[in-house]
Amino acid sequence: MSGPKAQLSPEARELLPMHVAVIMDGNGRWAKSRGLPRIEGHRRGVESARTIIRSAGELGIKYLTLYTFSAENWNRPQPEVEAIMKYLAYYLKKEVRDLNKNNVRLEAIGQIHRLPEAVRNQLEKSKAALEGNNGLTLILALSYGSRAEIVDATRAIAEKAKAGKLDPQEIDEQLIADHLHTRHTPDPDLLIRTSGEMRLSNFLLWQISYSEVLITPTLWPDFRRQQLIEAIEEYARRHRRFGLL
Repeated sequence: MSGPKAQLSPEARELLPMHVAVIMDGNGRWAKSRGLPRIEGHRRGVESARTIIRSAGELGIKYLTLYTFSAENWNRPQPEVEAIMKYLAYYLKKEVRDLNKNNVRLEAIGQIHRLPEAVRNQLEKSKAALEGNNGLTLILALSYGSRAEIVDATRAIAEKAKAGKLDPQEIDEQLIADHLHTRHTPDPDLLIRTSGEMRLSNFLLWQISYSEVLITPTLWPDFRRQQLIEAIEEYARRHRRFGLL
């Protein structure tokens, strides 16, 4: 029998981040260290995602963004990309019942048009099936790149200015934020990157300007509820200044 679930301290619960974003890194290294094919690391990574989604909702986190597939990931070997897309379509369908049971709403950001038709169709079906929920909002970053997102926002703003619908003097930070993929979502309070890599990998560059960043050496397939608890406890110990004293 499994023991009781790990819980947050009262102090951490008081300072719970509203929005947690995760760069899920280390699937390939996890598999390689065990002599397994890379796709097995991705499969095990899905198990971690399932656990973290459920745990985030139980802990009271309102938004969880998972860096699921980057725009740069299209450059990986074609068999691996095809396998990932196949798994993605499968799990988008398979997880709907559990997500609905846990009152999770689903959103997606990124260049969704680049995804295979089967994935796009299933994504829309899953979003529709969960749109009435009001617990955790799960945001999947799919074919996502922050620089491309900022370029798209800039282009949209420029087109409005060219058409005379916008005075360039009206352009400010809020206007730019309103044209990003994340315009309906608060910026992340906490960014977690697994596997120990010390880089942002073109993820939410605008949105994490004042996010607390936590790098953990744990590979994503080994990142579970306990590791999430530890990350939130560390977040609660920090003093967020937002540029002030």
